Amino acid sequence: MCFSLSGSAMPHRSTTFHVPVLLEPVVAAAGKACRAVDATLGDGGHAAAFLELGMQVLGIDRDPEALTISRARLGENRIQYLLAPFASSEAMAAVQKFRADFILLDLGVSSRQLDQEARGFTFRPGAPLDMRMGASGLSAADILNTAPAGALETLFRDQGDERRARRLATEIVRRRTRQPFTTSDDLVNAIRATLGAKAGPSEFARLFQAVRMAVNDEAGQLTRALSAFRDALNPGGRLSIITYHSGEDRLVKQAFRDWARSCVCPPELPVCICRGRALGRVEPRKPILPGPNELAVNSRARSAKLRIFQTDNAA
Repeated sequence: MCFSLSGSAMPHRSTTFHVPVLLEPVVAAAGKACRAVDATLGDGGHAAAFLELGMQVLGIDRDPEALTISRARLGENRIQYLLAPFASSEAMAAVQKFRADFILLDLGVSSRQLDQEARGFTFRPGAPLDMRMGASGLSAADILNTAPAGALETLFRDQGDERRARRLATEIVRRRTRQPFTTSDDLVNAIRATLGAKAGPSEFARLFQAVRMAVNDEAGQLTRALSAFRDALNPGGRLSIITYHSGEDRLVKQAFRDWARSCVCPPELPVCICRGRALGRVEPRKPILPGPNELAVNSRARSAKLRIFQTDNAA
């Protein structure tokens, strides 16, 4: 046992840094873990709690600035750092080697990233269309200026839940032939031209998020990491994932549901030919949502959902 989890064992909440989303249920989900992976380290809020509770921590992030901030905040004692996307081969190997009892993925964008206009995650006027969580790869402007209309339509339909996705894609292609997309204003104006002048922050947030997810291959990263992280856990370990997007939540929900089934064979097969046993259980069965007290101090947590899967105790 690394620590005893009780009301008095909750970590001290720093007044210097913003309290991370769903901190208390995440700490409760960690249970009596000794070794935790924070695969989306960010500014280190969840990892700080793990360290205060006596865990060894592996912190992974693709954002160099996030690692610099976390290293200054958390130090070097009982924590390892890795600069990499969490679904990269380097990160997968590090997680496998670490032998964790608990793995956390917080799939949101940090408040720091949102508030830094130069990073381009915001739809505030004049912000650059960047949105990259790391230091390389295509930017939002690159995608909007080069992707075929069909790819843009799929992006806005599947990731943005936009029923007028084809019209929006057509409008973007039409506008970029006259002038390339460079700032948030360009995308906002295309959205308004498609959805109407009354389109506002909720539409902008949804469609900007869709572009950000494409820039960072967020759905692909999650799909590649899910089974690998589950298999990297020690027996009885827990995989906890915080999502902010309905598509990502569906991926996690379906994966956890399939892992908890003893048979995943097609119903038409007369005899089971799959693994024949459940790989663990979903605990609790429904997602954990932020409470009113958390939402009162952090409105950006309103779409967060925490799902937890506990692996089988058998080795």
